[in-house]
Amino acid sequence: MTLQAELEAEVSRVWEGQTDGAHDIWHLRRVWTNCTRIADALDATLDRQVLMIAAYLHDIVNVPKDDPRRKGAADLSAQHAVSWMTKRDLPGAQAVAHAIRGHSYSANAPCETLEAQILQDADRLEALGAIGIARCFNVAGQMGAGLVHGHDPLATTRDLDDRAYALDHFEVKLFGIAKTLNTAPAQKMAAQRVDVMRAFVAQLADEAAV
Repeated sequence: MTLQAELEAEVSRVWEGQTDGAHDIWHLRRVWTNCTRIADALDATLDRQVLMIAAYLHDIVNVPKDDPRRKGAADLSAQHAVSWMTKRDLPGAQAVAHAIRGHSYSANAPCETLEAQILQDADRLEALGAIGIARCFNVAGQMGAGLVHGHDPLATTRDLDDRAYALDHFEVKLFGIAKTLNTAPAQKMAAQRVDVMRAFVAQLADEAAV
């Protein structure tokens, strides 16, 4: 069994019965794909095994967005990754743990290695573009939020409230994510995805206004 297959098997074991469409095996595969695209575009030496393990296990402890334990999820995932690697005598456990802790937006932990920076960028790209739109509305539905404020979709005369309306989350958080990316390849990918999102916001606001 390849390392990637072992990682997917571990995720399937831990996530058995989980029904979070924004955090499923496809999310992990996309994050790993983003990691490889960023790494391939960089002229730098890095540990791809560390990157793969961190990509697949970064959300292994998946705490709901509105759960007060959410800020500690990355640390719990890092601990799980270290335990999993130790049992298999795999090197780089602390590097994996650092990358996993650094990927979290809410924890605001530093990314002191290139692997950590790449993982953070790869995961944050998942919040942008068409996939970011889909994941945003999926999570909003899980939390009981509405789609959009019909009388003022773009919040021109009201305060933004992304707990009430999914579209508000674009301005509250998502557009700002593009400004936090570490690597040039990710920044280029993000710019293209933000263009998609801005076009979507304009179209949705036009269709939703009543």
